[in-house]
Amino acid sequence: MSTGENPPEKRPVKSADRTIELLEALARADRPVTLTELQRDLNYPKSSLYMLLRTLIGRGWAETDRHGVTYSLGVRALLVGTSYLDRDPVVRAAAVVLEQVRAEINETVHLARLDRSDVVYLASRESLHHLRFTSRVGRRQPAWATALGRAVLSMRDDGERHIPDVLAPLTKHTVTSRQDLLLELENARLRGYADEKEQNTPGLGCVAVPLPYTSPVTDAISASVPLVRLDEAHHAQIVTVLGEAARQIVQLFRQEAL
Repeated sequence: MSTGENPPEKRPVKSADRTIELLEALARADRPVTLTELQRDLNYPKSSLYMLLRTLIGRGWAETDRHGVTYSLGVRALLVGTSYLDRDPVVRAAAVVLEQVRAEINETVHLARLDRSDVVYLASRESLHHLRFTSRVGRRQPAWATALGRAVLSMRDDGERHIPDVLAPLTKHTVTSRQDLLLELENARLRGYADEKEQNTPGLGCVAVPLPYTSPVTDAISASVPLVRLDEAHHAQIVTVLGEAARQIVQLFRQEAL
């Protein structure tokens, strides 16, 4: 007779769940955080949280300062993240193509993947206009507020599920009306690309196209351009170049998958 409980093999392991949630909390933090801050975020008993942190520190997944007051991710997290990128067939397929796109349009180009309500950057090639080279790889942004995310969401039947109830603005230009956002997604679907101006970063515009190598779509590529350079002709060039790049990446991915 059924007890109404999940079979044992389907029940989450509490300690594993908590460890993963703790690692994700450390990854979200933009600075080292204290035990109190982590406890407030995760609502775990402090004693259990402290023991989890000590275990992660011992295995190199977390680090603490010399006073043992603040905590951050350890080098093991970087090693695992790098391994993920090294083995990902889309990242491999896109590597040469992104270089070609950057050379052709001389703008910063990105490859990103949908993860819940965010997009995570998997690869970037910086424009030669940039004097500082900072990688976005591994960072995340709200999918609904980026051209990358909108390109992906516009191609998915479940796109609305990845949009939060409250659209908190990232800049004064960010679309915060759900109705307006859905209209932008529909326009992106019809055009085959998404774009935005200063909705994610002041002074920047972005154009993105989806990579339809899977169903539903999960990935997209984009070009980020300072608005002073993003005139109508350059915008049209970027749309054309990204569209061709997307076709090349999908073809390379499918060849590798054979």
